[in-house]
Amino acid sequence: MAHADFVHLRVHSAYSLSEGAIKTKELVALCRERRMPAVAVTDTGNMFGALEFSLAAAAGGVQPIVGTLLPLTRVETATGAGAGRNGAVAGPDHIVLLAQDEAGYQNLMGLLSRAYLESGTAEAPQIALEDLEGRSDGLIALTGGPDGPVGRLLAEGHAPAAEDQLARLKALFPGRLYVELMRHGLEVEDRIEPALIDLADRHDLPLVATNDAFFADEEMYAAH
Repeated sequence: MAHADFVHLRVHSAYSLSEGAIKTKELVALCRERRMPAVAVTDTGNMFGALEFSLAAAAGGVQPIVGTLLPLTRVETATGAGAGRNGAVAGPDHIVLLAQDEAGYQNLMGLLSRAYLESGTAEAPQIALEDLEGRSDGLIALTGGPDGPVGRLLAEGHAPAAEDQLARLKALFPGRLYVELMRHGLEVEDRIEPALIDLADRHDLPLVATNDAFFADEEMYAAH
């Protein structure tokens, strides 16, 4: 059977609480229908559905990719924090982490546990970038699009700081970092894309295209 040319690497299941609306079995059925040989579930700040997803995907003949959208404490510039992508109060940055193997899976669990156990009570669970040191083996990282540290700093006009964050991520994930491009029709995505491509070229990093999938089809847009 011919496979689709695109595989989703950033999907929020219903375990992205109050965000995702895709149930695990529905996701596997969609992949089979659209001939996607693999799919990644990257719920926001958790791996609650990892076992259920892995079992359902394997049973359906789809390669499961376990990951998470990891919240990172913002590195602020001299001008301070800005608003989030939709004008909301600024929260943590996010990067996508995907497990390559058992070591990566264990590291994902350790990082998420640290985020919940060591974050202050007045902030969302998150970790600092330096907390990834010694915990990045077996993990593939995507830069996070406009809500990642690189994209967010570019959008705020801080290109040198954005490049510094990219260099730090590159050192943490040697040969396993991808510059993430997203096209949802948002102005910020169009504005930062040329700079992201330029950074990827200068640092010899591959590009990857993702969609921030929260629901299965356009009929679910209004409900979501």
